[in-house]
Amino acid sequence: MTKHVKEVIELLDHEYGLFTEPTLDYTQPHELLIATILSAQCTDARVNIVTKDLFKTYPDIKSFAEADLSELEDAIRTCGFYHAKAVHIIECCARLHEYFNDEVPSSIEDLTSLSGVGRKTANVVRTHVFHIPSIVVDTHVKRISSKLGLTRETEPVKIEFDLMKKLPEDHWSAINLQLITLGRTICTARNPKCSECFLQKVCPAGKKVLSKASK
Repeated sequence: MTKHVKEVIELLDHEYGLFTEPTLDYTQPHELLIATILSAQCTDARVNIVTKDLFKTYPDIKSFAEADLSELEDAIRTCGFYHAKAVHIIECCARLHEYFNDEVPSSIEDLTSLSGVGRKTANVVRTHVFHIPSIVVDTHVKRISSKLGLTRETEPVKIEFDLMKKLPEDHWSAINLQLITLGRTICTARNPKCSECFLQKVCPAGKKVLSKASK
């Protein structure tokens, strides 16, 4: 681990701690899987509002697998892209019911064989349900890991594996929520608050912004 990576990790740990609890509400493994599918280009807060009733209407994997498409679309409409998400959820749960005995698998290969499940969604489930250290590369992690100089890769999968090489395994799950929290509060995409950021001394991108502002 390089000195730079160590400094970034120490500052993130000091600010946020090593918390690993997701911001999506769930009580069963398949609920987190479905909530994560719904969260694509949608806020976790909105997903939690929708799933509060959704998981009562469809209490298990079989009920989702047998759901009427139009009714499910109506139930998740406010999450956006509701048609594609409804199709993915039904097909995903149908496969879980038929091939996995109504259980969510833990391997990355099995998870990504499910409709609507890429590595990001699979790693969310692996991290929180099975407690397997995994790096979840969402838009925040992709953008901020680059700005912090943690990776030069630009493709999500390459970023994931690059960060796995550079970060200690006991920080893989924590870094996800640390960078997501940072991205939602300080290092926002449109208006990053570099002058207020606790990482400004170790952030290459932040240093450039502050240098220009001082001229």
